[in-house]
Amino acid sequence: MTRTLARYLVEERGVRQDKVDNLLNKAKESGEKLDSALVESGLLGESEMLQFFAEQLGLPYEGDLSQYKPHPKFAENVPVGFARNYNLVALDEVGGSVRVATCRPLDLYPMDELASLLHKPIEPVLAPRVEISELINKTYAQKSEMSDEVENELEQAGMLDSDIEFDEKTDILNIATAAPIIKLVNTIFSQSLRMRASDIHIQPSEHKLQVRYRVDGVLYDVMTPSKKLQDAIVARIKVMGKMDIAERRLPQDGRASVKMGDAEIDLRISTVPTNFGERVVIRLLEKNNKQFHLADIGFMPDNEEMFNTYLEYSNGIILLTGPTGSGKTTTLYAAIGNINRPDINILTIEDPIEYQMPGASQVEVNEKKGLTFAKALRSFVRQDPDVILVGEIRDLETAHIAIQSALTGHLVFSTLHTNDAPSTVTRLVDLGVEPFLVSSSVICVAAQRLVRRICKECKSQYVPDERELRGFDLTIRDIPDGHLWHGRGCEACFKTGYTGRTAIHEVMPITEHIKQQIVDKVAAGEIKRDAVKSGGLRTLRMDGIRKALLGQTTLEEIATITQRDTF
Repeated sequence: MTRTLARYLVEERGVRQDKVDNLLNKAKESGEKLDSALVESGLLGESEMLQFFAEQLGLPYEGDLSQYKPHPKFAENVPVGFARNYNLVALDEVGGSVRVATCRPLDLYPMDELASLLHKPIEPVLAPRVEISELINKTYAQKSEMSDEVENELEQAGMLDSDIEFDEKTDILNIATAAPIIKLVNTIFSQSLRMRASDIHIQPSEHKLQVRYRVDGVLYDVMTPSKKLQDAIVARIKVMGKMDIAERRLPQDGRASVKMGDAEIDLRISTVPTNFGERVVIRLLEKNNKQFHLADIGFMPDNEEMFNTYLEYSNGIILLTGPTGSGKTTTLYAAIGNINRPDINILTIEDPIEYQMPGASQVEVNEKKGLTFAKALRSFVRQDPDVILVGEIRDLETAHIAIQSALTGHLVFSTLHTNDAPSTVTRLVDLGVEPFLVSSSVICVAAQRLVRRICKECKSQYVPDERELRGFDLTIRDIPDGHLWHGRGCEACFKTGYTGRTAIHEVMPITEHIKQQIVDKVAAGEIKRDAVKSGGLRTLRMDGIRKALLGQTTLEEIATITQRDTF
């Protein structure tokens, strides 16, 4: 195996012989497994390493585990700590054997231990660590959330007593660092990860404290801790976010980074005072190295082809628009991933850095220290970049520097907050940018929204009635096979009929006609109408209807997310 690996690295990957010899000697001396040593040395990426060993050992390789359902017997028989520690998760059962995904092909001990836990033979399947972690989260999602152990500890600590009071004399720091409170807050975070939540809301009312999670864009009530614990929970979260726990009368913002299992999560914390106590909202941003592709995000083939055309340009501005949480940054990462090559210098300025992008130099905004979008962008032009990603154009200064960068030979990606693609160019003019600068620098604008996907577990057909279709200017003849799809509701989707989200898009190339309209300060509505009539633009609603007809989402969801086209 060692000789085969050395020959592969030298002959197939072009690695120098001395580097290969150094890696093999170091692994031999330390006793480290070759698979781990390869990835840590950087000579092979994880997927390349796994594919090599899959071929050499005759094992299957699965790059994407999203199609696999959680295996209930695995969660029942295997402790979650064991699964996370060794990065193992069951995929399915075939012929009496359990197929188990692993990212460490040469580590045999855990497989033997797992076989004894499951009382069945094991067949290993190689898969990336991030895919395994996501499936582990799904597998253990149905476990008891707030355990009896946590409640017992709180009661023993006297924190559930009816006479407990938190006043100005209370040392809230001592309360916030008490083990039961730490465990309770950790439980809130770990449960949110298992439920795929994007935000945690801790909302006080007069007589209760409500913990809610936003999953696939919808808020769910999940936990009601004792009202007496309200100040302690908020204080614990403030401690994590390095915020002032004594200040309860003013809004505050904080950040923290936590590790949950194998996942690293960035927390963006916001508190505001209300008449019943402080309200906390926490945005969860998972750090991972998962590479996204435009097709995975939800681009239809024609929109993807059109958008890809502009990714090959050497200069100009490509803008993504949509509300907060609509996946704009993820789409920009996927776009840059399409053109990320060793001969291209990519620089990004973000707030915060959401994903690690190999090959790119990423900078995080730090306004407290004076590092703003505009200041970073101004220095970027002296770093000899080919591609620049600006997390958001927030003001005239940032817009001007981005435009100057595009006009001097750089490809610039950024985001704005507008309702649709045509409104984006008029928004830049509203910021104070001269229309001729907008028309000469912006090459493509794409609007994006996220819509919920129909749950695969309870997906079923139904025949729509004319009244439902009329609101979308459709007739029964426009429906393939005369039926649409919806979710009946099951345990996997929390009885909603939806699991996960996909994106709908409105891609508008800046043609010569639109350039002239920008210079003439034509209204966004007229630009949109002309773009649709010329056949080059499909609106968000049009793209959403296409996805409903394909069975990816429902017309009801499209009606909620988009407005009816009026032109």
